[in-house]
Formats: sequence, structure tokens, C-alpha cells
Amino acid sequence: MAKRSRKYQETAELVDRSKAYDTEEAVTLLKETAKANFDETVEAAFRLGVDPKKADQQIRGAMVLPHGTGKTQRVLVFAKGEKATEAENAGADFVGDQDLITKINQGWFDFDAVVATPDMMAEVGKLGRVLGPKGLMPNPKTGTVTFEVEKAVNEIKAGKVEYRVDKSSNIHVPFGKISFDNNKLAENFHAVADALVKAKPQAAKGLYMRNASITSTMGPGIKVDVTPYRG
Repeated sequence: MAKRSRKYQETAELVDRSKAYDTEEAVTLLKETAKANFDETVEAAFRLGVDPKKADQQIRGAMVLPHGTGKTQRVLVFAKGEKATEAENAGADFVGDQDLITKINQGWFDFDAVVATPDMMAEVGKLGRVLGPKGLMPNPKTGTVTFEVEKAVNEIKAGKVEYRVDKSSNIHVPFGKISFDNNKLAENFHAVADALVKAKPQAAKGLYMRNASITSTMGPGIKVDVTPYRG
């Protein structure tokens, strides 16, 4: 096990590991335990009662956080003609087709999110082996394969986050920066939790929202009481 720094150990002592805090309390504690000298990203982790090995219990989607992520997203759009113009007008950072595909194949990844119109997917699909591992592959389930280019770009710029259950039935979602005020962080967390409740597969049986925790980039995990999300 990696040795923790003295600063981490000191902040970890502020957290009662046996307690699940209510959201507002957890956010307050999160601020107290974030001691890094940069604006740390804040992430939520949820353990769900699903079996990700079964196709009808896969969870994947996207949502726009009420107060954004605190990060400026560089958006790349694969589109042609009028849709390319629409993307440029919407504020996309990079717009193109084969020229960008070639550039990415040569090792360029100076972007944070990718949108593609459906007619481009035959070519964009060939980038799956390089975009997939980085979580950048456009997907209809997250609204990034669409002819509604302006909407897609605007949502990403406004603070859209994607979520996907992993093989251990966990979902990790960034929901802001430590510099956000407490209310904004709490509201963003509530929005993510609500989205996951709505995404519950019909095939999921038993307790769905098992547990959750929040953490900053360099801080300790803090358990959050998820009882309010169990219906």
C-alpha cells in the first residue's frame, strides 16, 4: 500500500469512516479536508445494485450539472457542410472531418470531448481503438452522436458530464471544483444522484443505491448518506 503524506493523514483524521454524512455535512467536510495548493476536482462515487455483465443492467448516460464542472471543455466536432458551420457558430473548438481523423491517428488529442453527426460515424468509428480507451468515443446514449450539433456543443460547454457503470457496479462522476461554494457542490451532487435513480434499469432487483462517497483530488473519501435516494 502506498504511504500517505502527513498532510493526507491529518485531514483523514477529520473523517469518521464509520459514518455516512448527509450531503451538506459531507460537502462541508470535503472543504475542510482539501488542502492541495490547486483547485481540486471533486468526484462522487456510487455503488449500485446492478449486474453490469447483463446487457439489460448496463447504465450509461450524460447530464448537465446545474452549476457546471468548473472546467472549460475543448470540444471537437466531426461534421460536414451546414452542420460544420453550425458547430463553429456554437463555439466548438475544432471542427472538421477527414483532416481531424488523420490528425488524431497521428497522435493529436488536444481536446476534452467529441461530437459527431451520424453520417460521420462510418469514418469516426475507425478511431474507436484510440478514442475508446480515453473515454472520448462519441455515443448516441450520451448525446454525442447527433445532428443537433448546436445543442450538443452548448451542453458540453455548460458542464455536461457522462457516467457509465464499471465492471464492479460503480459509477464515478466529477461534479465540480473545490472552489465552488457549498450550495453549488451539494446541488450538483443531488442532480447526479437523481439522474442515477432515474436511470435505474427495470431488470435491477433488490437495493439499487447501495452507497456513495465524495472526494477531492488529493483528499480522503467521505461517505454520503444515500437513504434519501432509495425511495
